[in-house]
Amino acid sequence: VQLQASGGGSAQAGGSLRLSCAASGRTFYGYTIAWFRQGPAKEREFVAAIKWSGGTTRYADSVKGRFTISRDFANSMVSLQMSSLRPEDTAIYYCAADRNVILSSITMIGSYDHWGQGTLVTVSS
Repeated sequence: VQLQASGGGSAQAGGSLRLSCAASGRTFYGYTIAWFRQGPAKEREFVAAIKWSGGTTRYADSVKGRFTISRDFANSMVSLQMSSLRPEDTAIYYCAADRNVILSSITMIGSYDHWGQGTLVTVSS
């Protein structure tokens, strides 16, 4: 599956942005879709994930209560609503997807074979 991420941009601290991830030419049925991010001079880290079938979600502790991952069935997209943004949320955000991702591995980069291009999010103080 080819993934297309969109929606990055700039925001002030405390502001909001919404990212979207679409599957090119197919639906996400049977997939787990995740967002990862890589900040300046940092390793790529897990942000949030959702199972398309059933809607089970997981979040990194650093974004719980501020970010919401959701499914858009009509457009076969996954969105990441980011609120109460902080400067430390500045990063390139990547969406990733794969089938048969077990819950115990849902936060792991190696669980996902399909990656979209990154989209830059910049949060200023």
